[in-house]
Amino acid sequence: MNTNDSAVSAVSADKQNRSKIPSFYKWYMLIFLWGAFFLNQGDRQLFNNVLPLIGAPISDGGLGFDKVTLGKVATYFTIFYGIFVPFAGFAGDKISKKLVVLTSLTVFSLGTLATGIVPHSELIASWLPGGALLWFSASTLSLLLLVFVRSIATGIGEAFYYPAANSMIALYHSKTRATAMAIHQTANYTGVVFGGSLSAWIGFTYGWRAAFCLFGIIGLVWALIILFLFRNDRKDMPQLEQERLLEEKKSSGENEPEETTTLIQKEEKANEPEVEKISVGAACLAVLSRPTFYLLSLAFAGMCFVNVGFLTWMPTYLKEHFQVDGALAGFNATFYHHLLAYISVFLAAMASDWLASRVRNIRMQTEFWGLLLGAPFIYWMGASESLIWVYVALAGFGFFRGIYDSNLVASLFDVIEPKYRSTATGLMFAIAFVLGSFSPWILAIWANELGDDFGPGLSRLAWVYAGSALLVLISILFFYRRDREKAERNS
Repeated sequence: MNTNDSAVSAVSADKQNRSKIPSFYKWYMLIFLWGAFFLNQGDRQLFNNVLPLIGAPISDGGLGFDKVTLGKVATYFTIFYGIFVPFAGFAGDKISKKLVVLTSLTVFSLGTLATGIVPHSELIASWLPGGALLWFSASTLSLLLLVFVRSIATGIGEAFYYPAANSMIALYHSKTRATAMAIHQTANYTGVVFGGSLSAWIGFTYGWRAAFCLFGIIGLVWALIILFLFRNDRKDMPQLEQERLLEEKKSSGENEPEETTTLIQKEEKANEPEVEKISVGAACLAVLSRPTFYLLSLAFAGMCFVNVGFLTWMPTYLKEHFQVDGALAGFNATFYHHLLAYISVFLAAMASDWLASRVRNIRMQTEFWGLLLGAPFIYWMGASESLIWVYVALAGFGFFRGIYDSNLVASLFDVIEPKYRSTATGLMFAIAFVLGSFSPWILAIWANELGDDFGPGLSRLAWVYAGSALLVLISILFFYRRDREKAERNS
């Protein structure tokens, strides 16, 4: 080898060392995304767990709003989340997923922090001449501020997290996709249970405002960590694709030598951002041409309707119907449910990953059985007059909910090309959360009509879950195979 060849080889090796993605990166990236999702879900359950404190009279430190009003605030949050989540999907396909996740975490943390300092109506009245501003009373202004920082700012901020985060996980975890997503999904459960319970304890001990302020500050610190530790996924995409192709060649026995200059060109290309331009129109057209997408989205909407309503009002139901202590009610309303979900989401994810090459629609079957078998437990949790059996029902509901969650996104990705997956996730979440957003408000209305009791309304949610299972079954029987084959041809 002459001197020039040696120099070229040295340059190539140096470029390769500098650009190569460390094998452990995809796992520590997952750890920090897990933390961000924990804060995302813990913040969401924080509001639900301290609803009695927020709605308490002003003299007791609350804002003085009734259940239906607070139910509307929760509904508005979910509506804004649903409206903006497709934009999050588009953003995750067109710009850096790291940037989308970072912006989401920063915005919803600021919204959480601001929720803790929303003034009550008497304080606002003391600031305004005549106690009002134009045609807005002080009480209306207080409510509007709560809606702005909680429903709008926090809802929009949280909307931008999930599609980009899952797309990023799928990008770096090709062979361990369902397992990695299942690990990430456990942050949902852990955030709801322990984040929500910790915040409830802080709220009932030091005041609900302290809990919001603490979670907001922690989220801003976590955003700084992600800013400095995460790689640029847009620059990594060509290299990840190249590695996938090399693995396929190796497995097929191809191992032809390449010229050094060609290697250098490939390394330089791998360090450049992805050049393919993905239009919003093309992404939407591809996603919306799959009937399976609609059926999975509507099934997920049913699941969201149940989940949002249950998480919003179950702590209040336990406190009022069974006289469970406030902080303990928040813990018990979520712990048994999510503990079993925590176990089943791993078992179902690993089983479906193992079976995926043998049973092509196994991810869809997992969704169907998780919904169908969870429905009876949902009815039971609202109908039982025994607190112990309510907890048993919550656990059973959680076990089958984890089975459903294990392939929630992975099943969608079976019928969507990789370059459109963030868009597909965003659109699915938009449909699901907008349609599911009305459950807190509807359950509050039902409770008022039924003697201030949430039990009968919670039982009615079982029929929604069963309907979602039927939608998944229709997709399996009539559309899934064709949609998957289309996605594979276009990949």
